[in-house]
Amino acid sequence: MGDAEPEIKAFLRARRAALDPAELGLSEGLVRRRVRGLRREEVAQLAGISVDYYTRIEQGRAPAVSDSVVDALARALRLTPSEHTYLRNITLPRHGHGPGQQLDSGPRPRVRPEVRLLLDAMDEAVPAFVFGPGADILAWNLLGGRVCFDLPAIPERERNAAMLVFLHPDARALHPDWDKVADETVASLRAETGRHPGHPRVCQVVEELLERSEEFRRRWEAQLVRERTSGTKWIRHPVVGDLTLAYEALVLPSDPGQVLCTYAVEKGSPTAEALRTLARATAVVA
Repeated sequence: MGDAEPEIKAFLRARRAALDPAELGLSEGLVRRRVRGLRREEVAQLAGISVDYYTRIEQGRAPAVSDSVVDALARALRLTPSEHTYLRNITLPRHGHGPGQQLDSGPRPRVRPEVRLLLDAMDEAVPAFVFGPGADILAWNLLGGRVCFDLPAIPERERNAAMLVFLHPDARALHPDWDKVADETVASLRAETGRHPGHPRVCQVVEELLERSEEFRRRWEAQLVRERTSGTKWIRHPVVGDLTLAYEALVLPSDPGQVLCTYAVEKGSPTAEALRTLARATAVVA
């Protein structure tokens, strides 16, 4: 996880393979293609750099890749903004842990009292959470704790959004569109490995999921990358039924690595009524 070379190699190879040469106006040439996608020399040509330099970049042997070259590669490989950012992050010089090195992620980050007050202020209408590095769920309000998984009943080490999606026995029942949720979870976690290379907790979560989940491992190898800052979530709640929720993920500038996530609904919608019912039931249990 901390070694940049295999990450760069796997990502660039996957992005090369994903492109159709014909759509880019590239001819078959005299030599028949042995693999799908673009050849290294074609990427180099499209990016305006030498084949030797591109090869060194893909192999993780380029000591410092300039922003202009990263931008040129992003254009050549038709990268999305999230993929572009990821490429920039993984080509930066860094020092990570070596293969097999024991990781100690230390104690979970502390959520400031002021942020907890904000969570509580949204209790009756807006499920809200604070996520930390590696998708750990650090804090939530009463409604947030029951809108999907029963967070208070889950051991602290397992309160992790990615682990819950792939390892919790109720995950597929709670997420009718589980495949979509799984893809987005993996893509978001990979984007985080680019932002925080070598972070002990991020690496720990990825390595545990690679070991324990074939579904995660298959998706991880596909090199999906996407930042999740907003979207819609569909939850099939066992008590109040289907919920359609709009989420917003807001970075907390004063708390590095922490993100406030809120779920909002349209007033008067069936989901709004279902959340009111859930809030009343949650208040009784609490």
